Amino acid sequence: MHWYGKVDIHSIATKSGFIHNKVKNPCSVLPVHCEVKTEEKKLTLTRLVESEPSPRLESIEAFAPATVANLGPGFDFLGCAVDGLGDHVGASIDERVHPGRVSISSIIGDGGKLSLDAEKNCCAIAAQATLELLGVASVGISLCLNKGLPLGSGLGSSAASAAAAAVAVNALFGSPLSKDQLVLAGLVSEAAVSGYHADNVAPSLLGGFVLINSYEPLKLVPLRFPHQTDLFFVLVSPEFEAPTKKMRAALPTHISMKDHISNCSQAASLVSAVLGGDLLLMGKSLSSDTIVEPKRSRLIPGMVQVKEAALQAGAFGCTISGAGPTAVAITDSYEWGIVIGEKMVASFREHGNLKATAHVQRLDREGARTV
Repeated sequence: MHWYGKVDIHSIATKSGFIHNKVKNPCSVLPVHCEVKTEEKKLTLTRLVESEPSPRLESIEAFAPATVANLGPGFDFLGCAVDGLGDHVGASIDERVHPGRVSISSIIGDGGKLSLDAEKNCCAIAAQATLELLGVASVGISLCLNKGLPLGSGLGSSAASAAAAAVAVNALFGSPLSKDQLVLAGLVSEAAVSGYHADNVAPSLLGGFVLINSYEPLKLVPLRFPHQTDLFFVLVSPEFEAPTKKMRAALPTHISMKDHISNCSQAASLVSAVLGGDLLLMGKSLSSDTIVEPKRSRLIPGMVQVKEAALQAGAFGCTISGAGPTAVAITDSYEWGIVIGEKMVASFREHGNLKATAHVQRLDREGARTV
């Protein structure tokens, strides 16, 4: 995928890593620590269609599902969409809005926490990026955001808003952009509010399980989970906000070779389990992160005990959903998912002194769509 032209959206942090050898033996070539650094890079987006499309609709509404990112060892490169939970965005052609620009007319469901400033809201940032990809400069767009997901929940709240906005704006012009292309718009939005990662916005747009093969260029690999296999996500969200930027700040800057090998092995096993519909292996793999989960668990009261409660109740596996604080467990039965969720809620209350809500949801295979 190529980016061409010179339409600057904003700066984003891209990740580059290098292996830092600290072995005393100078003949050794095996690194024992990995140090990750970031650098600023200017992302530019240009029109991906031959000519500016004309509006096909006056208004449209889109829905985008919640997501579970990381799935344990898949930090920043694995995620999936879950059904029944998500955000709605309405988009309308609005002559009061400057041509080629986006404004937000209303937000509900956020408790007054989100900004109506289009430059500070993930929904509007994604919509603006979509206009840039379409090359639209003759009409303005107004947005109405209906938040179905709590902020800072670990369920891809910002990504769902961005995905729904991108799909809605694209639909106004006949949907000339593919969902893969819309991920670029979502990535711009995510970079502005939570970090340069696509493991929420890609599955929210595409549905199912998605692996991020590379970021430069952006390459996505959908992972087909077998239709005949029953999979239920037990999502338990405590009344505790864990902003993504804060949770990312807790990540280690160095990792041991042992942990690196372990996580690579578990991530590979997780991909194999998804493709084969092997819930036992999937559960074991997503429960085995040795790098990110141990650091973040300390910041979420009761999380360690909640994971133990889920496994003791019969869950195949349990980990933190995204940056948290939501805990996610998997099972093959809705009824058993209810039991597991009750145990996890009780554990949050007992060990974290937190109220929590449980949802048992299936995999969302469709992704963001107009409604």
